[in-house]
Amino acid sequence: METIAISRIHFPVTTLGPGRRIGIWFQGCSIRCPGCISADTWTTGKGMTTIEEVVNTLQHWLPEAEGVTVSGGEPFDQREALQSLLSEIRSRFDGDVLVYSGYPVERLTDKLDGMTGLIDALISDPYLVDAPQTLALRGSDNQRLNILTPLGQARLSSFQRETVPSDRRFDLMMGETGEIWMAGIPGRDDFNRLTTILASQAHKIVTTQDRSAGTSRRQAND
Repeated sequence: METIAISRIHFPVTTLGPGRRIGIWFQGCSIRCPGCISADTWTTGKGMTTIEEVVNTLQHWLPEAEGVTVSGGEPFDQREALQSLLSEIRSRFDGDVLVYSGYPVERLTDKLDGMTGLIDALISDPYLVDAPQTLALRGSDNQRLNILTPLGQARLSSFQRETVPSDRRFDLMMGETGEIWMAGIPGRDDFNRLTTILASQAHKIVTTQDRSAGTSRRQAND
């Protein structure tokens, strides 16, 4: 059975593309952009499972989902597993597939060979912590939304725009050990504001951002 390293899978995600989506976060990243909000997904050798197990998990949600968003980590660091997983999803699902990658799209030409039709839209390029942040679905304005299929055009081309207040939402996921995962595109100081609000109510918030370049994982303690 083909293996794959996965950080987490969640449904529904409503902040990383249109509609109710399945979010799949790959584990492991060789790019490691400074300021990344998902630094917890950088480490390799964790989250090992099989394509079969991932597909079995997705089967419960695919009938209700409108799209799938794949992020990480860096999905293209597991190029073969990514292709296998997307092929399985495409054979069972008519919704759109959006993939995030920190690689410039020009460097993905070879990696995209054989994946025609599997990815409807690709957000490419590394996150730059000092770049402006004004575009929908993107953490920094250097990142590009690449439309790859007619379905991607129909479903995701409307996100070729500046961000609006309603884009600044988060989906919350609770981990088994009390961790709170936030899915979405935060503003530059959103997590600092959250920390301040919780501190004013006598709560302490510990983040992996305090120990590295940043992450989307937040653990709150009374």
